[in-house]
Amino acid sequence: MLVMPSQVSAQTKMTPAKIDALKTELTKEIDKQQKFTQEMVDMVFSFGELGFQEVETSKYLTDILQKNGFVIEQGISGVPTAWTAKWGSGKPIIAVGSDIDCIPKASQKPGVSYHDPIIEGAPGHGEGHNSGQPLNITAVLALKKIMEREKIPGTIMLWPGVAEEQLGTKAYYVRDGYFKDVDACIFTHVANNMSVSYGDAGNNGMVSALFSFEGQASHAGAAPWRGKSALDAVELTNIAWNYHREHMETTQRSHYVIKDGGDQPNVVPSKASVWYYFRERTYPKIMQMYKDGIKIAEGAAQMTDTKMTYEVLGSAWPGHFNQPMAEAMYENIKAVGLPKWTEADQTLAKAAQKEMGNPEGATVESNGLATTLSPLAKPTATSSSGGGGSDDIADISWNLPTIVLRYPANIPGLPGHHWANAIAMATPIAHKGVTAGAKVEAMTLLDLFVKPEVIKNAKTYFTDVQTKDVKYTPIISKTDKPAIHLNEKIMQEFRPEMKKYYYDPAKYPTYLEQLGIKYPTLRDTKTEGTGK
Repeated sequence: MLVMPSQVSAQTKMTPAKIDALKTELTKEIDKQQKFTQEMVDMVFSFGELGFQEVETSKYLTDILQKNGFVIEQGISGVPTAWTAKWGSGKPIIAVGSDIDCIPKASQKPGVSYHDPIIEGAPGHGEGHNSGQPLNITAVLALKKIMEREKIPGTIMLWPGVAEEQLGTKAYYVRDGYFKDVDACIFTHVANNMSVSYGDAGNNGMVSALFSFEGQASHAGAAPWRGKSALDAVELTNIAWNYHREHMETTQRSHYVIKDGGDQPNVVPSKASVWYYFRERTYPKIMQMYKDGIKIAEGAAQMTDTKMTYEVLGSAWPGHFNQPMAEAMYENIKAVGLPKWTEADQTLAKAAQKEMGNPEGATVESNGLATTLSPLAKPTATSSSGGGGSDDIADISWNLPTIVLRYPANIPGLPGHHWANAIAMATPIAHKGVTAGAKVEAMTLLDLFVKPEVIKNAKTYFTDVQTKDVKYTPIISKTDKPAIHLNEKIMQEFRPEMKKYYYDPAKYPTYLEQLGIKYPTLRDTKTEGTGK
């Protein structure tokens, strides 16, 4: 029988003074790594890869982790760009994750306050997902040094949110057992302030579904009566759903794009498809919307004498996050505080806000970068929430204690999922925000490893409060598979040109310098520093 050392299964306990000293050491180490952090942020920004196609991003990040002693498992859940990276041994096992995909048509030169794409029409980090994994790697490598020296037992598992914009993978990670033995999870997401929340997050869960119709082609001018239009079925589905909206609760959000509308006007479309996002505040309401969508699509198929099939492309539960972990993190947020913004940082932020139609001084969110910390965000009542966006980190949050650290790497008051949200993401604003966030995360991870009561209380909250009356039911089935084909054609089109603009840290200190951009570049100085 193999007998493991007792320290592998028992958490280390330390005095408060010792923990404080180690946290001070962590912050100093992370400050020393600012150049390394900046290079990671800029490099991932330059890759600009859409969901399921994050090939360069995943290779770059896993190479760093492997060189630092992490064991990599590639292609988890059948997703080529998904992975886990583990270091350490025994309990507790703490998962650390962040998303890595970007936004279509969001190419934008960083540091330029108006629309100025690197490549017209190309994808770009118009949300800021280029910054989360660099934050995580900075934090865990600093913590790893201390854990090795102090012989602190436990396991760190890094993982990426692949295709988060399609809500495409995290439910599969859960289904396939990658979080089965994990004790807690810290997730990081770009924001414009430093914050954490607990309880109901106030957002919507979602089903992403593709409805495909098949009819019969014919000459649209000479013999239209011989055709059965799949496009007619798509349009009837959309018309019916838009009438249906009138009778739905105000918390719902639903939207669609026609993925295939036929080939040319003089051919009756034999194939057509429409892609829907159905969002609501609770699992039963999400599933009811999804069922209503199926019925409407079936009715459209009957009306057009076409055949209809459907498939799930992604899903997410509404989020719920852990109170004891959030409270522990918020103490570290208060200790770290917000970055010190320069006049150049604030000038860029205010110019971008004005560019987006927010006059300076009109609202708090239109007056530059945040200078006051957000409070600890408390639960949102389901009945009072207006609904909104979705994030599949929620599926993990319903399976183990989870929190989300939001860190100040972007500009307040911007539209989101937009080129404007890429303006700050390879500039000193993002670099400083990621460094500050890495300090908070590293300090909180240390708490989880050396304060057994934090994880104990987190698990008690998870079982006795969060899941007492609500039980997780997967939206995806046992046979559903990740939609790894999504965005393939777009990246095939743009990647050859995008490669010309990948960041080269061996030649240029920053990506701004590589692109020849003066920081900040404003509309009234458009002729300055905007070269590629």
